[in-house]
Amino acid sequence: MDLLATERDYEDEVTGETTLGRLFEDAAERYPDRPAQLYKGGIYDRTITGSILPQAPPGEWETITYGEMRDVVRKLAAGFRELGIDGGDRVGIFANTRMEWAQTDFSLLSIGAVVSTVYAGSSTSKVSYLLGDAGADAVVVENGEMLDRVLEVEDELDLSFIVTMDTVDEATARDDVYTLAEVYDIGSDVFDPEAYREWLDEPDMDDLASLIYTSGTTGKPKGVQLTHRNFRANVTQVRKRVARKPETPDDVPSIDEHTRVVSYLPLAHVFERTSGHFLMFGSGASVAYAESPDTLQDDFAAVEPTSATSVPRVYEKIYDAIREQASESAIKEKIFEWAVDVGVEYQETDSPGPILDVKRKLADKLVFSTVRDALGGNIEMLISGGGSLSAELCSLYHAMGLPIYEGYGLTETAPVVSVNPPGFPKVGTIGPPVVDIQTTVDESIVDDDAFASDPGEVGELVVRGPNVSEGYWNKPGATERSYIDEAPGEVHGELETPERAGQWFRTGDIVHRRPDGYIEFRERAKQILVLSTGKNVAPGPIEDRFAASSVVEQCMVVGDGRKFVSALVVPNMEHVREWAAEEGIDLPDDPEAACTHDRVREYVRDEVDRVNEHFEDYETIKKFRLVGTEFTEENDLMTPTMKKKRRTITDRFEDRIESMYPED
Repeated sequence: MDLLATERDYEDEVTGETTLGRLFEDAAERYPDRPAQLYKGGIYDRTITGSILPQAPPGEWETITYGEMRDVVRKLAAGFRELGIDGGDRVGIFANTRMEWAQTDFSLLSIGAVVSTVYAGSSTSKVSYLLGDAGADAVVVENGEMLDRVLEVEDELDLSFIVTMDTVDEATARDDVYTLAEVYDIGSDVFDPEAYREWLDEPDMDDLASLIYTSGTTGKPKGVQLTHRNFRANVTQVRKRVARKPETPDDVPSIDEHTRVVSYLPLAHVFERTSGHFLMFGSGASVAYAESPDTLQDDFAAVEPTSATSVPRVYEKIYDAIREQASESAIKEKIFEWAVDVGVEYQETDSPGPILDVKRKLADKLVFSTVRDALGGNIEMLISGGGSLSAELCSLYHAMGLPIYEGYGLTETAPVVSVNPPGFPKVGTIGPPVVDIQTTVDESIVDDDAFASDPGEVGELVVRGPNVSEGYWNKPGATERSYIDEAPGEVHGELETPERAGQWFRTGDIVHRRPDGYIEFRERAKQILVLSTGKNVAPGPIEDRFAASSVVEQCMVVGDGRKFVSALVVPNMEHVREWAAEEGIDLPDDPEAACTHDRVREYVRDEVDRVNEHFEDYETIKKFRLVGTEFTEENDLMTPTMKKKRRTITDRFEDRIESMYPED
């Protein structure tokens, strides 16, 4: 089957050109009685539940329909308009991913406002920068703590008013602080259906819809300008890939009005905003909001989702939890390991044969069915983006009947450039590009022979299409550096409207475009290690090899400008302590002190040696230092989307890195 031709020809009520406000309205018109949002009680002191929406009892889930959600969106839109927000005005949303984030987003987009995002964990100085750089006219915050961060820097901003999703004291003490429920009440008093329909039609497709700030791994975040067309085109592109088409076999998963997802990634980030929000609501799906990334297993079990979008680090954490629970005894651990080996062999074999088929069924009965039940029992497909996923880990999920479809994108591309097609996944790839996008590979950027054996094209991925942003907010220099007029290589793909092609965007990512059209991600160009010997080493594939390890929790490879590759390694301390107890080794309680123990170092060395077997000699980890501190967003060593802040980690552990290179 010609996959891309099938996708190009496919059309339904979700594909097309409409503003984002109209996208939601159309879905609500089609599915007024279907469940739209599910939310958990006892987490927030919500102002919008009780009198406006049902109050969920603590620990239990409540559901609202598309019709009920539409009422909230409309009344909030009228309320914001009455408070002075007009088309083109910028409003920040500073909150965790939750029901009210989605409602606020659609209400502001419906009146032509521009939504500017602020990550929930942003410090006071970061809040000042993000709201100030965007020139925010107002901001919607989650609670009193986030309100305080805004009020600390309000003299540096020019805010007309602030809205809080939860109950806070300032809402009664200040005239310019409103609760979300008050905005709803204001809107309810003045709502006019005819005026609302006019607001929906006012924005132009090329009007700015959102400023989404990059995570700032290498400097100050840049505000990416994304229009209604950028987002809407990407929804159409992804919908054409994941919708159920007439040719789609019954056992192939899809995204439609029967889909139920758990949402937990930051809506402030473009990945969840498009894949877990615009696409889902446009398709009539149900979105349940997790309590937190730490409660995912319980939330999955309660909600019983059919799908979810996530980043590789979360899939690593889920797998760690699954393995830990399955390894409560030595016998169970051996059964789990046997089942995983059988599952991977079955997954990677073209013709399994009757013996392997029987083993696979037994492994499913003993292990995999229990794993699927722990995640609600209904998972049809999982989507991975926002970083490189270990091929080994991806195979393990497929083996357990939890297929992960890996994709790729950037904030500047709204974000999806490519994703594995349901029914046609190829583990280790990020799939073929979606339709209505053109790609090319700049092979001149790769001047080393590290990828010489790869058939196809290897180099920096360069793209253009209707989903590609025109540039950065107030940063013409950065825009000029990232966008070019001419394709640096052979062009692949077709544009539906070539007259609106725009410039080519340099992604900064090294990829391998295979002869079959599927793309393999190699590494961020700026993260390629250039050894003093002249060899180029991609740290990502090495680090990914530890993803399914029970011994190593995290790894960061270093060696740029050095003679050899080294690494900072964070052990899985829970597993290491269990191993030590079995070996009769008494470890200190302090993780850093435990990392200095010779036997722990030897134990981790064995795991490093296992990983080294998969790489060329110049790519192998020659030395490593153990780190007792996990890289997290809380200690500023990870971004909100769970990418390593390599520069920060390098600075934090500079002494350990330098100790591996005494000759330098």
